[in-house]
Amino acid sequence: MFKIKLSILLLVSLFFFSCTNNQVKLPSQKYSLAYIGGGFDGLLLKNYLVSYLKNLDMYDSNSDYEIRTNINHNSNLFITNIDNTSDRERINTQVSFQIMNTIANCQILNDEISVSQFYIYASSDKFLSNQIAAREIKKNNTDAIVRQFINKLKNISDKCDD
Repeated sequence: MFKIKLSILLLVSLFFFSCTNNQVKLPSQKYSLAYIGGGFDGLLLKNYLVSYLKNLDMYDSNSDYEIRTNINHNSNLFITNIDNTSDRERINTQVSFQIMNTIANCQILNDEISVSQFYIYASSDKFLSNQIAAREIKKNNTDAIVRQFINKLKNISDKCDD
């Protein structure tokens, strides 16, 4: 009796697994990257973009569709409580993206994505924790922005804007 129940369960599970379909539709459009300025921040942005585009098979350095970007980090100090005891520094990262069709010399996408985070600021510039926290937040912000851009990139058309 136990073997019969087990064999029926096996057949039912095989039936369900054979009916499932797990296909991921990847875009066929490939993109190239223009020069990204900004020193280390620009290099980090380029590395993230190339990595994500290559993983999705959307990168071709000879493509007619070129991604042009510009990265900017702003920081400001603010106080969050009434006692003025905890200073925090907010780092806002803004990246503007522009996709150009180099053959038709027209713009396909023009977008700007912004992400911000903060950390508790130590009161002296001599603390390395401030510098390390700022560097880590800039890195995380850049990664988050590139992920948002890649998600948008999957849904755009290759037609020029009017």
